[in-house]
This record gives sequence, structure tokens and C-alpha cells, in this order.
Amino acid sequence: MEPAGATVALQKTPLNSVHRASGAKMVDFGGWDMPVEYSGIIDEHLAVRTRVGLFDVSHMGEIEVRGQQALQLVELVTPNAASQLKDNQAQYSALLYPQGTFVDDVLVHRMAADHYFLCVNASNQRKDYEWIVAHNQLDAEVEYASEKYAQLAVQGPQALATVQKLTSAKLEDIRYYWFTRGEVLGIPSIIARTGYTGEDGFELYVPPEEAERVWKAVLEAGREFDIRPCGLGARNTLRLEAKMALYGHEIDASTTPYEAALAWIVKLDKGDFIGRDALVKQKEKGVARKLAGFEMRGRGIARDGYLARVGGEPAGYVTSGSPAPFLKKNIGLCYLPASSTSVGQAIEIEIRNQAVAAEIVPTPFYSRKR
Repeated sequence: MEPAGATVALQKTPLNSVHRASGAKMVDFGGWDMPVEYSGIIDEHLAVRTRVGLFDVSHMGEIEVRGQQALQLVELVTPNAASQLKDNQAQYSALLYPQGTFVDDVLVHRMAADHYFLCVNASNQRKDYEWIVAHNQLDAEVEYASEKYAQLAVQGPQALATVQKLTSAKLEDIRYYWFTRGEVLGIPSIIARTGYTGEDGFELYVPPEEAERVWKAVLEAGREFDIRPCGLGARNTLRLEAKMALYGHEIDASTTPYEAALAWIVKLDKGDFIGRDALVKQKEKGVARKLAGFEMRGRGIARDGYLARVGGEPAGYVTSGSPAPFLKKNIGLCYLPASSTSVGQAIEIEIRNQAVAAEIVPTPFYSRKR
């Protein structure tokens, strides 16, 4: 146990010294020393929407499941149908508690029929690993693999052109939510066409000792496109415009996929999985509350945790809210009674003790042209 008053050292990614040498503004993000911005959140956000940006997401966790019954274990602990994956294909999924709420949201990658690679949230990686291990009564091995990988995200319309300079892998042939194992700068890597910004892009999983070399090479390759190194600030505004859930905000141990507008990751017909019984009951009964997107109609910016009102009465709360730099609107997500989430519904957000007009709108707020 830490002595009273002791400070716990922040964890650092392999690129920490590069961020600091580059003048990034650093913050404590869930116990990690991470860049929140370089040139500014708006500048970085617009770079990703219109050109290309580079993120250090090495704080994310990796868990590998191997063995004869690896698939059965993944199917047990996740609600999506991992059995439908082909080699080199990925899917968005979750780990759920028996009550159907989120342990975490995850990306499941099928490396082979007996090998699955899970990318999980930074602050949950140990919890997730222990959760899977606790439910492993099968012929499968679960490895906490976070220390084996650094992860760089290259996002934006020029992401393909940027990364293609560094690899012989044919990136155009990789479909969205598929991946390949190839080389970046001659370094064995996993190159996944996934992302968390609403743009086309690639996640590069490389050995930690090679992260700095790859980071600098990506910035050099993207120089002709006016690439920007990006921090967590722009990552958050980008994912909000694209209505991508953030653990601890839209999803947590109190919310289910049905409430969070993530019903598509629940495959009730695939067989048993943790949380299935609770979700069957909730689907039959219907949800009492739902996640909805809104735009501010009055002057003001909704922030996380602000009270949402319907008809002047307290009805819910904002899970994420901010200006949307590309859309030039003030937007947010909130939980409200299901009956009050129809598009066009007038609501109010309480900002500094003032009820400010807002309206439920279609989501995602932003969709790229494919």
C-alpha cells in the first residue's frame, strides 16, 4: 500500500519523451502521461477531417487468447459473433457483466482459428484481463500482451497515401475493419484499417522499442499532406462528431448496449454469453432510457455531466458535449427517457444554472463520404 500522501508515478508510453520534446501539452489521462494537444485541438481536428493526423494510442491494452477453445472463450465473454470473423478480420464488441452492462468495449481481431487479439481501453486493461481469465474454464490461454505493443493511429483522407510509403503491404486491399500482418519500415507489424475518428485510417501495432522510429517516419511521410501530430483532445472531438462511444461516458458498468444504441453488437442467436439472459429480458421489456444526440439551439456549450431537461423537468444527463470543430456546431450525447429521444424533440441543457435550448438530432453527427 502507498504511504499516505504518496504520489503514484504516471505511466508513460514509449513515445513520452518525443511528445515532451515536441512541446505537446501533457495531462494525466487515467494514470497515463499523455498529450492532450500539440498545435491546438481545432487545428488537429481539422487536419484529420481534411488531410491526415497521427495519434499515439500506445496506452491502449492488448490481450491475446490462444488455444483449441480460444473461439469458445471469446464467444463466452463477448456479445458479438466472433464465430463470423474470418482470418485478418476485426469487429467491435464488448465485455459484459451478467447484468448486461459494460466491463469495457473492445476490438476483437481474428489472427487465426485458434488465436484472437483484443484491443481494450487503457484504464481497463488489467480488469479486462482478469475478467477473461476468471471465466476461462476452457482449453485456452489468455495473455496480458500490452507490453509487447505500441500503437500508432494514422487517420484522415490521406492516411493511406501516408502509410503506404512505409510498407509493401497493399493497403488498398485491406477493407474497413480488416487487417494484415506485414512490415512497416521493415518492422513486423499489425496494420489494421480501423480507427476512432470517423475517418479512414490505420492502426499500426509495432514493438515498443520501434515506436519512436515509426512515429518520426509517419510524420515525414505525411509532410506533403501537412500532417499533424494529434493529442487526446482532438481524438475526443473527432469521435464525438462520429458518435463513437467512450467508456466512462456513454458506456460503463451501469449501461447496456441496448441503452447505448449499440444493439448491433448483441447477437442473441449465437448461443450463450455472459449477460445474455439480462439482455433478453431488457429487449423484451424495452429500455427505459436511451442515448441520443443533440445540437444546442441556444447559446452555450454542453459539457459532460450537465443536467438535461424535457418540458422543464430534469430527465437525464449529458455524457459527452463540446463544440464540433468541423461541423461548427455545439453538440452532445445524453441519456434521456426513451419516449423523449425522437428526432426533433426539444430539450434543455442546464448550463451555469440556466436552461438553454437544444434539440435531438440524427446521429452520427458526421459521416465521411466513402
